[in-house]
Amino acid sequence: MDKYAKIGVIGSGSWATAMIKMLTDNDAGKPVFWWVRKEEDIAFIRNYRHNPTYLSAIEIKVPPRSISSDAKWVVQQSDIVVLNTPAAYLKAALADIHATDLKDKIIVSAIKGIIPDENLIVGEYLAEQYAVQEENIVVIGGPCHAEEVAQEKLSYLTFGCRNIDKAAWIANLFSTRYIKTVLSSDTIGIEYGAVLKNIYALAGGICHGLGYGDNFQAVLVSNAIREMEHFMEKLEPRGREINASAYLGDLLVTAYSQFSRNRTFGNMIGKGYTVQSAQLEMNMVAEGFYASSCIQHKIHQLNLDMPICNMVYDVLYRHRPAHIAVAELAENFT
Repeated sequence: MDKYAKIGVIGSGSWATAMIKMLTDNDAGKPVFWWVRKEEDIAFIRNYRHNPTYLSAIEIKVPPRSISSDAKWVVQQSDIVVLNTPAAYLKAALADIHATDLKDKIIVSAIKGIIPDENLIVGEYLAEQYAVQEENIVVIGGPCHAEEVAQEKLSYLTFGCRNIDKAAWIANLFSTRYIKTVLSSDTIGIEYGAVLKNIYALAGGICHGLGYGDNFQAVLVSNAIREMEHFMEKLEPRGREINASAYLGDLLVTAYSQFSRNRTFGNMIGKGYTVQSAQLEMNMVAEGFYASSCIQHKIHQLNLDMPICNMVYDVLYRHRPAHIAVAELAENFT
């Protein structure tokens, strides 16, 4: 693997901005190229070295000439392409990218979501639409909010790849004094775990908005991790340790943290907001909203009983009153 490799980041939200910080704080000092969608944001970053919209306290160390609104140009400059948009916007971000553009590159997905129109996790989408080889796909998971990265608070990221040597190489590029890395070959589990934890965090938010307390939230999370384990073992049996930070850890931080947009979104729903009004009030995408609909396809395909996921779907998409749906769910908890 080329020690002179160049890295391209696709996305300019809070998580992408946090990853720009990790990559430019890394001792390896690899060249970094950055796709930012809006020209006015690029102009601001070039002039002031800060993202005007997300994590504005972070100093941007990417050279001004390496920031572009042309995703194809960024990909062409890069040996490693880091995808960091909301899952719902990935297709638009890659609209001008073809399979030949990604040939022989390592594609790193930092997206914790599912492609809405395709019902595919990002790794599956890259393989189907861009013929990216499985061993060239690295996925990032773990309990790591962008806001704490900005504050340089110690955090852990899990890097998953079928080729564990590539996972280690990519992990080393993100490692800093405040980012510790864990390696895994469980790409499917990491991606679907991230999708599910967003739904469960949304469920926790709904319950909080309805007035349920910490005791109930603990029972909800306990049932959620069992539901997640059942799903992933049915999908791809491999005896994974569900208590690992990439699974349980990510669920816990998303369910409880003040920075969790999924919990915030759910809390608004529980308090009586409509889906549309909650979306308008939030400045960031709650991946769990899209995931809740998409995961239903897999639940039916695998013939699974997943009452927490079903409750969230019923509230968001079938407009079932949240207080009734949660009360019914609570009767079956253990």
